[in-house]
Amino acid sequence: MCGRYTITVSMEELMFRYLINDSTIIHYAPRYNMAPMQQLPAIIHDGKHNRLGELRWGLVPSWAKDDKSSGKMINARAETLLEKASFKRLIRTRRCIVPADGFYEWQQQDSKKQPMRIVMQDGGIFSMAGLYDIWTNPEGKKISTCTIITTTPNQLMENIHDRMPVILRAEDEEEWLSRENQETPSIIKLLKPYSAAKMRAYPVAATVGNVRNDDSELIKEISI
Repeated sequence: MCGRYTITVSMEELMFRYLINDSTIIHYAPRYNMAPMQQLPAIIHDGKHNRLGELRWGLVPSWAKDDKSSGKMINARAETLLEKASFKRLIRTRRCIVPADGFYEWQQQDSKKQPMRIVMQDGGIFSMAGLYDIWTNPEGKKISTCTIITTTPNQLMENIHDRMPVILRAEDEEEWLSRENQETPSIIKLLKPYSAAKMRAYPVAATVGNVRNDDSELIKEISI
C-alpha cells in the first residue's frame, strides 16, 4: 500500500513541472509526512489545462451515504479497479495525479519494521496515479476526495513491501490526465510498476510513524 509520502518542493516548482498557470491552493507548504484524511495537492485536467488543487486523501464515492469508509479507501489496486463499484466508473473520467518526491514504506528487518523512504535517483518530482470523486455531505457541502492506485512491486520494492504506488512515466502523464481519453484498455495499460533502475530507497528515523511529525528531519538518511 501507499500510506505516507512527501512533497517537499515549492509551489513554483510544482506549477512549472506540470505547466500550470494558477492554483486553487491557498495555504501551501512543503510536507514531509503526508497521511490519509489530509488535504493533498493534486493535478487534474479541466479539458483545456492542467489544474492544481486539493483533494482529501481517502475516497468517498459520490453515491455514499456517509464518509465512514474513506479511511479504508486510500489505495486502489490496479488489478481490480474494474471490479470495484467505487473505482470502475472513475477510471474513464476522473483520473488525477498526486505529485510526490518520495514515499515511505516499512520493511520487516528481523524483529522490527524499518521505515524506508523511496525516491527517484535524481531526487525529482514524480507522478502517482490517482482517482478522485466528489461527495456531498448531509449539510450539502461538496467534498473532493481521492485514492492512490497501487500495483505489484518492482525489483527495488519487492524487498521492502508487496505493493507500490503506480508511478506514471513522464511521457504517459498527458494521456493519463486527458479527458478525451476514455478508452479503458489503454488507460489500464499505464498502470504498471515503475523502473527500479530509476529509484532508490534509504532508511529514515522511526519518528515518521507518528503523523503529527512533519519536518525535514524525517527525510534524512540514517545509519542502521
